[in-house]
Amino acid sequence: MTKSSDKAADEKVSCSVCRKEVPLSEAMIPEAEDYVAHFCGLECYTQWKRQSERSKQQGGKTSK
Repeated sequence: MTKSSDKAADEKVSCSVCRKEVPLSEAMIPEAEDYVAHFCGLECYTQWKRQSERSKQQGGKTSK
């Protein structure tokens, strides 16, 4: 393995819900409408999805 491969394997991202640092290779990466969201597991993904659906039902898209 080369050093660049080691660096990529060590790359971490924050869960979009709980902000826990997880290896990129382990993160779930669903693509949202305008961005990519990373999740540490199904529990955080489910929570994010519920909040997203609730926001859409209330007609609220957040402005950037």
